Amino acid sequence: MKYIDEFRDGGLAKKIAARIVREVDPRRHYHLMEFCGGHTHAISRYGIPDLLPSNVHMIHGPGCPVCVLPIGRIENAIQLAQQAEVILCSYGDMLRVPTHRGMSLLKIKAQGADIRMIYSSTDAIKIAQQNPQRQVVFLAIGFETTTPPSAIVIKQAQALGLTNFSVFCNHVLTPSAISHILQSPEVRQFGWVPLDGFIGPAHVSAVIGSRPYEYFAEEFQKPVVIAGFEPLDVMQAILMLIRQINEGRAQVENEFTRAVTYQGNLKAQHLVAEVFELRRAFEWRGLGWVPYSALRIKAAFSDFDAEKRFQIPALSIADNKACECGAILRGIKHPKDCKIFGTVCTPDNPIGSCMVSSEGACAAYYSYGRFRQTA
Repeated sequence: MKYIDEFRDGGLAKKIAARIVREVDPRRHYHLMEFCGGHTHAISRYGIPDLLPSNVHMIHGPGCPVCVLPIGRIENAIQLAQQAEVILCSYGDMLRVPTHRGMSLLKIKAQGADIRMIYSSTDAIKIAQQNPQRQVVFLAIGFETTTPPSAIVIKQAQALGLTNFSVFCNHVLTPSAISHILQSPEVRQFGWVPLDGFIGPAHVSAVIGSRPYEYFAEEFQKPVVIAGFEPLDVMQAILMLIRQINEGRAQVENEFTRAVTYQGNLKAQHLVAEVFELRRAFEWRGLGWVPYSALRIKAAFSDFDAEKRFQIPALSIADNKACECGAILRGIKHPKDCKIFGTVCTPDNPIGSCMVSSEGACAAYYSYGRFRQTA
């Protein structure tokens, strides 16, 4: 199968691994953060750490949209769904995320709330058309990848003249999160972890392009290599980062040239700019309040903004004290460092957000790496 099998070739993986071994400086350690949950999943599933020298350390970042949505916003969604006139539409991953009270959208649904699992944002529009007597709210989450589809349904709802459709907007921005990780004083409260370079997200970069990462390379002197989600993509990105670090370079390089360009998808960017604007600050699970890191719906489309249509209080709720998701999302701790990992907290009984989503670091490590002996 073109573009899949070629990037899962075990023979080529061994050759790239051999190059990494030859080019790694044994006198130093390399700490490389993969921002995206898709990369975390690929790294665990294909056993990439087993192919790397012991002084190359992969650090999981906060790039799972389900994992970084704070409990307060999930509680907001639950409260919306409990209103009799509301049909709440959500992607499946969100349904099982637990709140501080042990509740979740799935449990509320079992108690009678009308919550519909959808596969596309346009499904929410269809539900609104089929239920004109009910208020249909689309729980919109995700990074730059899922933002354009949310913009499309808002414009569709406006064109159709729907008065019973709105969007609860929770879209967040990748570059702001990377900046926050690199400069936030809160990171130091957990204990500083050196970061030598980043593997840039694939899908997000297909939308925003490679240009936004130049800031990190120049300002923080951290190399970035944008990579696809197949194992050879990730292996090649690691090799490219090691070469930059060895040569003292800090540049943006694009391994995922089959989908990512320098400018990105301009049509999608213009669509998003038409419908959304920056929030001054937004709370991320694990990162706290991050300035200019999320989007809200512009006033021109306020008729479709659930935060304008409903009374949605600002809630800031702390994680379960036993859960280490906050430190794991910052790359400061590993899933195995959490006392409840694999015991109390499992994919069947997730306590923290990192275990709920299949892209979460804990879920990936539980599925593919929990029996691995680490150095």
